[in-house]
Amino acid sequence: MHVLDRYVIRQIAGTTVFVALALTFAVWLTQSLRLFDFIVNRGLPADRFLVFAGLLMPYFMGIVLPIGVFVAVLFIYNKLLADRELVVMRAAGLSPWRLARPAIIMGFIIVLVGYAISLYLQPASLRSFKDLQWQLRNDYSTVLLQEGVFSEIEDGVTLYVRQRNDKGELLGLMVHDTRDPEAPVTMLAKSGALVNGDDGPMVVMLEGNRQQIDRKTGRLSLLRFDRYTVELSQFTGEEETWRWRKPNERYMNELFGEAKSEEDQRYRPELIVEGHQRIVAPLYTLTYVFIALAWLLSGEFNRRGQLKRILLAVLCVGILEALKLSVQGLVVNTPSLLFVMYLAVLLPMLLSLYMLVFDPLRRRRGRQQNRLAHG
Repeated sequence: MHVLDRYVIRQIAGTTVFVALALTFAVWLTQSLRLFDFIVNRGLPADRFLVFAGLLMPYFMGIVLPIGVFVAVLFIYNKLLADRELVVMRAAGLSPWRLARPAIIMGFIIVLVGYAISLYLQPASLRSFKDLQWQLRNDYSTVLLQEGVFSEIEDGVTLYVRQRNDKGELLGLMVHDTRDPEAPVTMLAKSGALVNGDDGPMVVMLEGNRQQIDRKTGRLSLLRFDRYTVELSQFTGEEETWRWRKPNERYMNELFGEAKSEEDQRYRPELIVEGHQRIVAPLYTLTYVFIALAWLLSGEFNRRGQLKRILLAVLCVGILEALKLSVQGLVVNTPSLLFVMYLAVLLPMLLSLYMLVFDPLRRRRGRQQNRLAHG
């Protein structure tokens, strides 16, 4: 590899990593706020929460990588122009295509990274995330029965445990049920235990009482008991042990393979579109690189700056990002338009490549100068 290529690639790579990590962390932080319910209401430890939320990182990285390399190419080439380095390279006889080669090489590298994320890391991490999320929502023994925490196991049903000893015994139990506003129920017990029955997890309450108030009459009914059982499975609504995996959790062979359940057959269009989106998404990296290069390297260099061209490049990428999102929804409803997904990424790439190789802006400027010279 030529020393010039290494010099430019090194700068683009460093800027790409910085921008991609910054964008990924920003998106991850905003999305992680939605998961704080597992800490606040379910008592999930902070270290386990970080592992839980960290499983989303590959998914976000796959989204921001094309944007990161696009920003890096714009920044580095504009910096080279501002420092007059591109002017010297052009004066030395280097064509726009030759100047663009380091960015194109970097683009292909990022495309390979994008395919690694799209084809394996994304479904693997999202699958682990969804499995852990489902487990946390159903594993009452680890995240629900926390000492000194009022845990809302359903709208209107609150469970409280004062203490949990080393033997697993629960001390100071309270269950408050207000699902029927006209007859709220409160159950108190000195001790109890969490056990797994045939129908799911249940709390066995010992030596307590059940209090219920009739709102209409204001009467309080009190029932003392030696043993009372509260089945937790009735509150979760998620008794099944099998969970249908969404399209973004699946590997390519599962997306394009034969339907193995009624849900697979019902959501067949979504599965097919997700598979093609995995193929198309990394290619946007090359498209964005070519757009940045086409606007910055074609035509004559402007010593007063390239702000106008940078804004046009950003506008083009913004339109493509909006188009990418709309096309995916369109193809799900109209599978015959599947080719539009590929057209949306390949057509802008070819147009940018044409601008870069044939440089129509410079040719038009040359023709205008010839006409002026010959009167």
